[in-house]
Amino acid sequence: MASDVLLQHLDYLLALAAERHFGRAAARCHISQPTLSVAIRRLERDLGIVIVQRGRRFEGFTEEGQRVVAWAQRITAERDEMLADLERMQGRLTVTARLGAIPTAVPASPFVTTEFLSRNPAASVRIEALSSREIARRLADFEIDAGLTYLDDESLPGTRSVELYREQYVLVASADDALMGKPQVTWAEAAGLELCVLTTTMRNRHILDANMAAEGIHYRPAVEADSVDALYAHLRHSRRATIASTAWLPQLGVPQGFSARSMAKHGPSPAIGLVVLDRAPASIVAAAFVAVATDIDLAGRIDHFWTSTQS
Repeated sequence: MASDVLLQHLDYLLALAAERHFGRAAARCHISQPTLSVAIRRLERDLGIVIVQRGRRFEGFTEEGQRVVAWAQRITAERDEMLADLERMQGRLTVTARLGAIPTAVPASPFVTTEFLSRNPAASVRIEALSSREIARRLADFEIDAGLTYLDDESLPGTRSVELYREQYVLVASADDALMGKPQVTWAEAAGLELCVLTTTMRNRHILDANMAAEGIHYRPAVEADSVDALYAHLRHSRRATIASTAWLPQLGVPQGFSARSMAKHGPSPAIGLVVLDRAPASIVAAAFVAVATDIDLAGRIDHFWTSTQS
């Protein structure tokens, strides 16, 4: 078996694993499809195995191919870490940091990314809205450097986390609604409104449904969406309402003509935090994110903003 495997060929293989289509993988690598195909066959020849199941189109990886993809993820991650470490030693970090965030944490992400870029002005950040499960998978596959997600029993084993804040829920509804005159709103009362909420595939929705159930309520939302922006868009053009996290308010605010009131609490508030892989040596980018998450008082900033809106 040859040992002169080219790192570039591993990059091509990972592009194919991500796209699962030769044409799209080639476009992702900015090369022609024949060039990609030749590189994959060269990799197979160097390793002495069949990596790709081929038919008229890409049909998946062989068992050996799946193992090679896993090793390629590790090898390229270590290469990137080596380059980042050398940059750090020279007093700069020019990488593109990859951050995954559950949709409900996206509005709070600028607090983290702004501080990260302030400390690493030569770097950039790419943010993707992902489910908590997708964040776990992409961390394990070295496809993202850190995630903003719920910290609970479903968190990925082998990770390190830093709690950033706990979700506090508020009803955002028309300012002239009678409920807005109350200091606190029950979930049963909120269920009587035309609510816009996230879809049932999302953890935030499960939390909202559990709070409704705690008051014996089964409700039917007027609008379901897969992003916080979509919920707010429906508020601005109707008299519908939503149950928001106070963490959304510093960035999204309260729409004109609307008010926000605290929701009754049932049990502990869900924690949102930064998660990274717990590995040695530590990822330079992940360590930089952890340093930011440890230093910023995000919970205090969110609480201060919420308090100021009620004064």
